[in-house]
Amino acid sequence: MKEILFFLGIVFSVFNANAQKVFSVEYASQADVKVFVADYESRADLVVFKVDYESRSGKNDGNWFFVDYASRADKKIFFVDYASQADIIIHFAEYSSRAGWKSKEKIHLFY
Repeated sequence: MKEILFFLGIVFSVFNANAQKVFSVEYASQADVKVFVADYESRADLVVFKVDYESRSGKNDGNWFFVDYASRADKKIFFVDYASQADIIIHFAEYSSRAGWKSKEKIHLFY
């Protein structure tokens, strides 16, 4: 029974996923997810492309829109100085076609 409820919870969250409007907070304690920015795409769990318009933000596909207010964000993130402090490692791409998950292991962090 627990397995069925767990599965239904995952399915429900997938269909309601739109966690790509993000807000960068000042303190780690305020964040939903701690993020480290890697210099190379090969080190990243997620490749992120910053879109110019909110309407172009993705549905957990790496297209992020940074909002001006925490209340408008789907996820609050904090940028850490070291990879060991991070929940997820990202790399900022120059082109939207490069955006996406490299490692699906941490995809649940943005649901």
